[in-house]
Amino acid sequence: MPDHKPPDSKESKLISAAGAVAWRPGPDGRPEVLLVHRKKYDDWSLPKGKQEPGEPLPLTATREVFEEGGARLILGRRLAQVRYQVGGRPKGVWYWAAKTAGTDGGVVPNPEVDQVAWLPVPQAVQRASYGHDIGVLEDFASRPAGTVPLILLRHASAMSKSDWTAGDGARPLDDSGRAEARTLASLLACFAPSARVISSAAARCLETVRPYAELTGAELRAEPALNIQSSRTDEADSAALISGAVAAGEPTVVCAHRENMPGLKAAAAAGACVAGSGAAPRSPPSAAGCPIQRANPGCRANPGHRANPRHRARLGHPARRAPRRPRPAGRACSPGARRTPPAPPRPPRRR
Repeated sequence: MPDHKPPDSKESKLISAAGAVAWRPGPDGRPEVLLVHRKKYDDWSLPKGKQEPGEPLPLTATREVFEEGGARLILGRRLAQVRYQVGGRPKGVWYWAAKTAGTDGGVVPNPEVDQVAWLPVPQAVQRASYGHDIGVLEDFASRPAGTVPLILLRHASAMSKSDWTAGDGARPLDDSGRAEARTLASLLACFAPSARVISSAAARCLETVRPYAELTGAELRAEPALNIQSSRTDEADSAALISGAVAAGEPTVVCAHRENMPGLKAAAAAGACVAGSGAAPRSPPSAAGCPIQRANPGCRANPGHRANPRHRARLGHPARRAPRRPRPAGRACSPGARRTPPAPPRPPRRR
């Protein structure tokens, strides 16, 4: 049902933007990350940009990073969200860790960016002009850079049971659901340009992921273990299916029913999962996604950091604001304030 509550005045003014810590393996196997130099501000920052109307935030991130820095991305885990004031309005920027699938050197220079730099994380932290970018870089460095997506989907909006007289397994998507499936195709491709696609044999589940399978050339496999049987699913079969996907170490998209989701999520949480790919303050009515990133064993993380095993979320929607951490002295919070060294202590006052 539509929400008739008046929008929150503060949130309705929010400027939404997205970006990424684009990374590639350096000569020593550790990540090098992308910083861009904006000639208008004479600063070094992470690439980001404003969300266009109706655009999912992961698509904003991939589009803006390519437009500013020429990097084509495969999104991984979600990073710290940043908020600050711009012209008296709050601005929220959502970031992802993102492996670089390729670069286009002809993109730079452009109207906003005149230089790019690929730097090891410690050097990027030193060069970054703003404290909030440093916080995002530190979040990136705290866990493995390379991850493998396991995306759990509930099917998109289907025809009402009361309007469908044939068997429930043949009940298709409605017009809204077919539109959702088309949107999901490009959205899922941000996280998995290629993947194994596993679905319940129900028509509404197959139709939800078919546009993505056609877009990426993936084979669409119907899995009996995901079918609804007497309003219940076999949790052991679901757990075995997810365990197999984790063990295979390949990007995987699984589409099932609301009844499947608790068991699938529990099985995923028990696997080698390190972080969610996106988050939402409220659940969408259909086509809900739970993208979970698993650490890539072949990718080296920064020493002294451990993976967080249970961060989950939903595709394409803003996250709840993360708890604010104490800010080190001298680090700026707003784009207009650069990092400055802490002021020296004042001499004792003479009396």
